[in-house]
Amino acid sequence: MSNRKLVRQLGIPEEEAERCAQEALAALPQEAIVKRYEDSVKNFTADTIIKGKILNVVGDDVLVDIGYKSEGAVPRSDFPYSEQIQAGTEIEVFLETIEDESGMIVLSKQKADKIRGWERIITQNREGDVIAGRVIRKIKGGLLVDVGVPVFLPASQVDVRRVEDIGELLGKTVECKILKIDEKRMNIIVSRRKLLEEQRAEAKHKLLSELTEGDTRDGIVKNIADFGAFVDLGGIDGLLHITDLSWGRVNHPSEVVKIDQRVKVKILKVDREQERIALGLKQLQPNPWEGVAARFQPGQRVKGRVVNLMPYGAFVELEPGVEGLVHISEMSWTKRINHPSEVLNVGDEVEVAVLAVDTEKQELSLGLKQTEANPWDQVEEKYKVYQRVKGKVRNTTTYGAFVELEDGIDGLLHINDMSWTKKVVHPNEVVKKGDEVEVVILSVDKDKKRIALGLKQLTANPWETAIPEKYRIGNAVRGRISKLVSFGAFVELEKDLEGLLHISKVDKETEQAGLNAGDLVEVKVVKLEPNEGKIGLSLSRVVERAKPKESAPAKPPAAPPAAPETQA
Repeated sequence: MSNRKLVRQLGIPEEEAERCAQEALAALPQEAIVKRYEDSVKNFTADTIIKGKILNVVGDDVLVDIGYKSEGAVPRSDFPYSEQIQAGTEIEVFLETIEDESGMIVLSKQKADKIRGWERIITQNREGDVIAGRVIRKIKGGLLVDVGVPVFLPASQVDVRRVEDIGELLGKTVECKILKIDEKRMNIIVSRRKLLEEQRAEAKHKLLSELTEGDTRDGIVKNIADFGAFVDLGGIDGLLHITDLSWGRVNHPSEVVKIDQRVKVKILKVDREQERIALGLKQLQPNPWEGVAARFQPGQRVKGRVVNLMPYGAFVELEPGVEGLVHISEMSWTKRINHPSEVLNVGDEVEVAVLAVDTEKQELSLGLKQTEANPWDQVEEKYKVYQRVKGKVRNTTTYGAFVELEDGIDGLLHINDMSWTKKVVHPNEVVKKGDEVEVVILSVDKDKKRIALGLKQLTANPWETAIPEKYRIGNAVRGRISKLVSFGAFVELEKDLEGLLHISKVDKETEQAGLNAGDLVEVKVVKLEPNEGKIGLSLSRVVERAKPKESAPAKPPAAPPAAPETQA
């Protein structure tokens, strides 16, 4: 026991004890004083490790008896765990200073632990060895792991997958592999990831040899993508494709599984060469398509819910896991539908008719329009040939105009049925979109869903009587040239009536002078074809030349090349 401790235990004031000590020391021979001093400091050399015993705690210091004349002080922070501070416990400390300015011995348990731990580590372990330790602190770039000494675990080496918060490992004991030992710097770098990868590779090899298609296994969902989820089977990941998650419709795998969720899956396929495993979740449940043919038969009306819309149609769920397609062509008897959203919305409850069932392909064809009467079934009774009807021009094309006779029932007014005499180049010359028109029913085809309409049939055909009487062969008539063509010219004889003046029917003198659109000419009828609606003309003379335009003087065109006389 040191003198100071004895003085305190006896209750003697330190000043009095010091005075007595000095008097006693002065009474000793000089040789005895030197020997006593040497005995008191022997084996107490700075920068060495010595043993001591914990006395108590004073503020932020832990007092330790090392057998010296005074106690040493160890910072309380040197003890990583408070339960280590127990009076009477023997510990090893590093002697930093024998006596500081206040006469205290400065000790460090942390340095002693590090030195002893380092000695133990380098004597018992090598690079590549597995070592266990407790994660004690999160620092920049990674974690500190206490394996007897603090070692560095980089963030990139924490796990085989990216960890959102490496701080979750604080306080946990982990196993790591020693990557590097730097004896000079007393530094060790470890990797938990490398150990996990090696363990995983070993487990993968074993698992691949054991797996059999049809097996049921437990796994943990580790990642989710748009096309499916990856499930860790305990050494290797298997793909749980979105189509194998549920018998029902799944828009995204996250609707069925979550990250870190434990799931039971079925092994569908094992590719040992590529190390790929296909998994199934729905296969553990009864297939709802079994017995569908008995439950849903063509012609049957059923109710369902719209679950998805595509440009080509709508999917309707009839029961969990059983869906059918209403093609866009099966949505209305009469309306032209560009997209299913014009008729249906996701979530709508609808009644549909079963059109066809294919159990092998697990496909159901459904119809929406079949739940209503087909207006084309009565169209032949409602619209008779030669009947006059009124309608609205819904649209025009290069070959005619579509006239809406009733909601969804259109008829085609062909360009050839717009005028008896006028050569109509485009339907817009006669009718416009939105016009209300009266037309004649020419034909009705219920099967092809076609109605042919006529506009010229509202009046008598002038080619039957009026035109043949007025334009007899040999008659001389006047008209203006309306258009020049390569084989001659068209002459407007009256409103909407033209005849063809073929180049072969123009005399040489006039041919050399040339003809212009707008010229007033006298012609003779040389051909009349009422059935074809054609009149052939020959030129007698030019009565009046057309006035040239101010912007561009008229220039006689060169004589066009000869063409067959039959052209019109």
